Amino acid sequence: MIDVRGLVTNWVRMLMPFLGWIGEVRKPEVLRADITAGVTVALVLIPQSMAYAQLAGLPVYYGLYASFLPPIIAAFFGSSRQLATGPVAVVSLMTAAALEPLAAGNAESFVAYAVLLATMVGIFQLALGLLRLGVLVDFLSHPVVLGFTNAGALIIATSQLGKLFGVSVEKAEHHYETVWNTILAALESSHVATLGMAALAFAIMILLKRYAPRIPGVLTAVVVTTLVSYFTAFKEAGGKVVGTIPEGLPGLALPEFDMVAVSSLVTTAITISLIGFMEAISIAKAMAARTRQRLDANQELVGQGLGNVFSGLFSGYPVSGSFSRSAVNINAGAMTGFSSVVTGLVVGVSLIWLTPLLYHLPQATLAAVIIMAVINLIKVKPIIHAWKAQPHDGVVAIVTFVLTLVVAPHLDQGILAGVILSLILFLYRSMRPRVAVLSRFKDGTMRDITVHNLETCENIALIRFDGSLYFANAGYFESRILELVAANPKLKYLIVDGEAINQIDATGEEILHHLNDRLKAVNIELLIARMKKQFVDTLIRTGLYESIGPERFFARITNALDYAWSGLEPDHEATCPLRTGQKTPVLSGKDAV
Repeated sequence: MIDVRGLVTNWVRMLMPFLGWIGEVRKPEVLRADITAGVTVALVLIPQSMAYAQLAGLPVYYGLYASFLPPIIAAFFGSSRQLATGPVAVVSLMTAAALEPLAAGNAESFVAYAVLLATMVGIFQLALGLLRLGVLVDFLSHPVVLGFTNAGALIIATSQLGKLFGVSVEKAEHHYETVWNTILAALESSHVATLGMAALAFAIMILLKRYAPRIPGVLTAVVVTTLVSYFTAFKEAGGKVVGTIPEGLPGLALPEFDMVAVSSLVTTAITISLIGFMEAISIAKAMAARTRQRLDANQELVGQGLGNVFSGLFSGYPVSGSFSRSAVNINAGAMTGFSSVVTGLVVGVSLIWLTPLLYHLPQATLAAVIIMAVINLIKVKPIIHAWKAQPHDGVVAIVTFVLTLVVAPHLDQGILAGVILSLILFLYRSMRPRVAVLSRFKDGTMRDITVHNLETCENIALIRFDGSLYFANAGYFESRILELVAANPKLKYLIVDGEAINQIDATGEEILHHLNDRLKAVNIELLIARMKKQFVDTLIRTGLYESIGPERFFARITNALDYAWSGLEPDHEATCPLRTGQKTPVLSGKDAV
């Protein structure tokens, strides 16, 4: 019977997740905490969003547009109460990389494509969330993300060198060429005032972070350098400033769905969707573990998707969850999603009344803000750790890192190569799982004979297959068993320890069927111990269970050994290296599952 009430509850929870926290805002202590946290995050977000818009190749005020409604929408329709949504460094860089060749230097086209890209990202994320397909993000393995993030952070930091030194060069085909040309230009003709302004911004942020962490370093650097710029006539001296920022809120406008542009941006949109969501969900999980709140990955996809859709509808560009601002949010005491609503409203107020104050903000300051934000993304230790855990994973991380640096600004190619490599290595490992011949160790347990140099029984062989039995490794499984049979001419019983076999597909079942027939032909009995229920269920459906014989399936290895010994000479058990100390109750057939 269909649980109508449960279905309605689930749909209400998905469509209006904010109902879970909106009532709590009426409590004075919650309201006070959320307002404080929201304002605090806004003070960080406003300068950061302007810097990230610059990184994305857009006028700085588009960062403010992307910081107005997206945090509010994502808070209302996501599942995390403390996730701070808005412009982030990696997504901004990927936006610039995707749009520069498409826009071909046309500023209006660049903005139009950015708005279109945000909408496409939002639609894709929203579709994944509504279809409950958040598991697709798992294709981005941790080593791939590690390599890409480290490379992305280096690319972001080095992309700001021109603004730090006050020089400009024409962008080359590859990012490393552009960086080299920038360094050469800086050595020849750096703008001293610009370099000094950047140094001042760095000094303020570093010193405050170390000696007065409660004071917002980014905001302080922005205020101080803007004042210095104004009173020293920095612009007149050749320094670059933000300039005029349009007053007022962004208007509603549908993106222009140019099919040529859509087809060109679809790969980037998918990549940004997955990368952005992975960043957001990892942050949300960390905060959920801290606050012990329920987190729904698919619902978070809905929230992030709608946030990006609204960003596109109101002249913004792609957004995601921010680690730094989320940390500020939760540390400032945020208790519900209302803190993000406050953040968006503060940005809106700034757009209406405060934009003239930002005219003299040096672009060098924004470059310093970007570098300070991404410097923490460069982490070598996790890559080393991945290598220690599994060399294959270390290779994936390093290859992704190197390729991303080499192919930049085409970042999607780097991450795609990493994904393909990780899948290939996964398939390779699953195609050649460990097949261990076991014997009894001195402590009574069954161990690999090659590792522990153990003796084997000439009439009984015990093997363990460490992987699911499917089309990619079924042939390998068969060949290893046939090799074992050929090397033991007196073999009478072959016991397969199936504890590590989680699944079997049609190819695996067919191979097992043929193997059983071949073993019967040479008077060898196939015994199967410790098989999982789903494995045995498959054999029952195909009839192989009956063909092998229910009496040859056992719950324990000792039961299978007792069965084998009963068919051999009476004194065989006493001399067998697989000998047990005592008899155990026999469980076979379906009772062994």
